[in-house]
Amino acid sequence: MPPPLVELSSISVFRGERLVLKNISTHLEACQALLLTGPNGAGKSTLLRVIAGLCPVSSGTMERPCDVAWLGHLDALKPALTVRENLQFSLKLGQGTLKDCLASLSLTALADRPVRLLSAGQKRRVALARITLSKAPLWLLDEPSVGLDQASLEQLGTIMNTHLAQGGGIIATSHVPLPLGHHHTLKLQAPPVPAGVFL
Repeated sequence: MPPPLVELSSISVFRGERLVLKNISTHLEACQALLLTGPNGAGKSTLLRVIAGLCPVSSGTMERPCDVAWLGHLDALKPALTVRENLQFSLKLGQGTLKDCLASLSLTALADRPVRLLSAGQKRRVALARITLSKAPLWLLDEPSVGLDQASLEQLGTIMNTHLAQGGGIIATSHVPLPLGHHHTLKLQAPPVPAGVFL
């Protein structure tokens, strides 16, 4: 039986003197999706950054025997380059074609337009296209639906569910329902603030 895509055991994280995550344990298998929910400040984005290897843990262990594709709050695109040029950085052999990827997110007509001229929703679609071109089995998506209209949201659902059907995994945060099929939910609670501490 293959190992989980990621396994967390009793993860705790401090940011400065503030406890952000406390004793979080979970795991994700291939073909599974996990939606992180909870109020602002509960540590959803921090947990994604831990899994991505961008944030150190204070205690606990993480096993992640696979590569990840990361989509944060920022789209991480080069504004002076065209859509096509931005995506060519992420193009991996054997993962479909750039033409198919552009079509899947209605970006074909924008392929040669500089990213700086795109709307916020169009930039988000380019960032999602970058994720689909990656070879990474595990997608980490922080509020992937931000800026998307209804048609684009449906396209997001298609690419996410296709990734799962092909054996990938997804961990995502969202304040609104995502067009995912079957998925698990992990609700995070903001750790209590010690008496006398003001945030």
